[in-house]
Amino acid sequence: MFGFGRAKALAAVSALAIGLTTGAAQAADTIKVGILHSLSGTMAISETTLKDVMLMLIDDQNKKGGLLGKQLEAVVVDPASNWPLFAEKARELIEVNGTSVVFGCWTSVSRKSVLPVFEELNSMLFYPVQYEGEESSRNVFYTGAAPNQQAIPAVDYLMKTESVKRWVLAGTDYVYPRTTNKILESYLKAKGVPAEDIMINYTPFGHADWQTIVADIKKFGSAGKKTAVVSTINGDANVPFYKELGNQGIKAEDIPVVAFSVGEEELAGIDTGPLVGHLAAWNYFMSIDTPENDAFISKWHAFIGNEDRVTNDPMEAHYIGFKMWVQAVQQAGTTDVDAVRQAMYGQKVPNLTGGVAVMNTNHHLSKPVVIGEIQDDGQIQTVWSTDGVVVGDAWSDFIPESAKLTADWTFPWVCGGCEKPMY
Repeated sequence: MFGFGRAKALAAVSALAIGLTTGAAQAADTIKVGILHSLSGTMAISETTLKDVMLMLIDDQNKKGGLLGKQLEAVVVDPASNWPLFAEKARELIEVNGTSVVFGCWTSVSRKSVLPVFEELNSMLFYPVQYEGEESSRNVFYTGAAPNQQAIPAVDYLMKTESVKRWVLAGTDYVYPRTTNKILESYLKAKGVPAEDIMINYTPFGHADWQTIVADIKKFGSAGKKTAVVSTINGDANVPFYKELGNQGIKAEDIPVVAFSVGEEELAGIDTGPLVGHLAAWNYFMSIDTPENDAFISKWHAFIGNEDRVTNDPMEAHYIGFKMWVQAVQQAGTTDVDAVRQAMYGQKVPNLTGGVAVMNTNHHLSKPVVIGEIQDDGQIQTVWSTDGVVVGDAWSDFIPESAKLTADWTFPWVCGGCEKPMY
């Protein structure tokens, strides 16, 4: 009996081992791609569409045969606009799910939350949203705009074309608006703007009662000098903010608003009638007329099954980042993070505005800058753009302690914040 029982036990163990081996082999047959975007909470208005476009890109690559002879497998998690949960979900994607790369985050506070996890586990994050700069990690590729690719050109545009003299810097109360406004305040003062002509205001995520704040903005703009609002308000708080602008009769010709976090997706939920003429500064608009953009929009509508779904700048950033990652993996012949990182430098992908995006050794893209006016149909029509692409700066020239820093992650010079000159 003992011998028979032992034989059965050994057979069971063998079967279990075979099952585990088979499961591991099956798991190894796919390359897992993490998608770390809020599908609920205050940021779902902006991030859900980024999950959708990643699923489209992965599906499209699989139809082309996958990557390195394997199919890509999307692993989607919902950090629910909860910043500490972002770190937990990032660790889950890397350690539990075994993802080779992660595309995700929107707010800088979510990126700051996951950064230690990616650095500890030596994983790779593609971050697709405009941000405040003042950061350079060997584990993050920043495919959104740095301040010199969005905020500074927007202020220059308002100074030159609108003769703006007074400035309202209005933002959500977290790291991106505060750091961006620190840079802009320094830049404005360097341009001769006195402190009394700069008004700064912060509100919490999801802020809904804008009546008093908008009234203060209106009063600030009644001093006889042309006034503009530079908005770093994020998420669903934009809906009541713009609605209140309309309620109080603030028109673009009186006090123009230039937004850095409002694109076509956010405008889809707003009555845009009172907003016509207000501005947005990005690196891409859906309305841009190029063959590349037409093809992207057509593919998006076919995949999502809804002709009314819009495209926006962070979607293009994911499009560029994903295609660069695919090219780098093909070049390296592996998904190993260290090998792919080195292969990323110098990768080129046609952007959707008719130019070419380049990944630089500071982990930032070269991108065009476009400024557009909000239309009554929720689209944004370009009114100004750079002649070519602008190289993203990891460290701002307008913060004294940062102006002396540089970033270069190529071997053997591996540094995200060293003093210039490098050599």
